[in-house]
Amino acid sequence: MMWGLLAGSSAWAQNTGHSPANVPDAADWVEAAVPPAPTFSKDGLLLIDMPPHVSLKVGIAPNTIAVGMDGVVRYVVVMTNASGSVNAAYEGIHCITDEVKTYARWSSSGTWSPVSDPQWKAVSDNMPSKHAQAFARQGGCINRLATSQAEIIAALKMKTIGQVREQKF
Repeated sequence: MMWGLLAGSSAWAQNTGHSPANVPDAADWVEAAVPPAPTFSKDGLLLIDMPPHVSLKVGIAPNTIAVGMDGVVRYVVVMTNASGSVNAAYEGIHCITDEVKTYARWSSSGTWSPVSDPQWKAVSDNMPSKHAQAFARQGGCINRLATSQAEIIAALKMKTIGQVREQKF
């Protein structure tokens, strides 16, 4: 039993860059420099299960998922409405604090527009679709920890509540 706890702690430390003994206090945490918005494809998106009242199809571009040394999971979320109009956002989730930030928005014209003053807010306040909360709960953050791109993709593909499928929009 003790070995399992130590192995789990070791895996956590490798994935986050921190050991359990030196997890940074929220007051000490500093976000790393944010890379530019990545290119993405609408093909092969991992769909996120959304509540029935949400009419948007929401998917994460798997090649854009990146876990920073600062513990932020950054990704591109792609949203398609009933008429087929596509929008996307480049976002980050700070798993430990359960907060999300939008860095840039993409339009169907194919260009990214940086958000002028991006701010962290609770994933539960991500309106109107609450896609960040859905992504975090369905694999983006595992036990409120940022793991690795491969583990996040595997969790999204294998989750048991609902079905995330690779799908073309």
